[in-house]
Amino acid sequence: MSKRNIFEEVGAEADTRPAAQPGMIDRKPGGGGARRAIRAWLVVIFALVVAMIVVGGLTRLTESGLSITEWRPVTGAIPPMTESDWQAEFEKYRQIDQWRIMNQWMALDDFKEIYWWEWGHRQLGRAIGLVWAAGFLVFLAARKIPPGWTGRLLLPGVLGGLQGAVGWWMVASGVTAGEGTVAVASYRLAVHLGLAFVILGVLGWYVLSLGRPERDLMQARRAKETKLHGIATGWLHLAFLQILLGALVAGIDAGRGFTDWPLMGGQFLPPDAAVLDPWWRNLFESPGLVQWIHRMTGYALLAYGILAWRRGQGSAHPATRSTFSAAMAALALQVVLGVITVLYAAPWQIAILHQVLAMGLFMLILRARFLCAYPVATSIRG
Repeated sequence: MSKRNIFEEVGAEADTRPAAQPGMIDRKPGGGGARRAIRAWLVVIFALVVAMIVVGGLTRLTESGLSITEWRPVTGAIPPMTESDWQAEFEKYRQIDQWRIMNQWMALDDFKEIYWWEWGHRQLGRAIGLVWAAGFLVFLAARKIPPGWTGRLLLPGVLGGLQGAVGWWMVASGVTAGEGTVAVASYRLAVHLGLAFVILGVLGWYVLSLGRPERDLMQARRAKETKLHGIATGWLHLAFLQILLGALVAGIDAGRGFTDWPLMGGQFLPPDAAVLDPWWRNLFESPGLVQWIHRMTGYALLAYGILAWRRGQGSAHPATRSTFSAAMAALALQVVLGVITVLYAAPWQIAILHQVLAMGLFMLILRARFLCAYPVATSIRG
């Protein structure tokens, strides 16, 4: 090591030192950047999943979900092209209970309307799978997936494939002959919708994570508001439970059974709420009791939301406080819309809006939870 002059300036060699390198995921080769590109790709998939949930809800509301009686993941992408193809598909539908009990009035043109709804729903699922697979393989081949993110980016694809299988498992419960079944099993519908929200949550969390530099997240994690994060986690779980209960209500068409509020059939507990045997079936299959549970959980969610909002206003970070306020506003609007849905016997226009707002509420609570874990620091000067 060479001797240095005591009068030599300390910073004389500072410029010769290599600049600090940002994290792998924050680098921007070729003017782009893995983080930004991956986030844009995930935003596209997120938007497609939102559209998928909306189309799925409309498919259920139009009672179109059983119009395609087979699961053909690849060849099913091609719709009937000739009149004989249409007749063959219609004949398959005429073999199941839904046509025999509900839709014997249908002509071929009527069948085509419900067929296109279900075909569009499945086609959108295929499109989501292709967008995910193409993006993942491109980023993998280009070696732009940062360390630790390969498994994370693989997860949406795995969940999407599982969702396709669950979708057919759900449809298969309604494609019956001689069993008197005219709709899919409500349990399976709840699993299908629940998994869709899990996928939405995973994508949303990744998009939020990729929206800020990795070094920023590492610093923000030190300021984590642990107690508030726990409250937000509980709020998210309770909202998810309410979404599952909503699927059970939709699956047995319980939303149209009692159209008065706040009472049900003029009383607190609906009449004939526990007539099924064994008794536990009433918790899932009795229209009156299922709707009552959905209502009571909604009240509990509102009460918990008020508590979470009040605690959220104690955060030291303006962005966190604002997100808790936005989530509370969405929850209040959702409660009002739920009451309107009941009073008007769940017309499809209001019912689908209720489902869309549920997605918005879920994501706002997820964002609030994220900001509790990774607060956005704000200077005193603002």
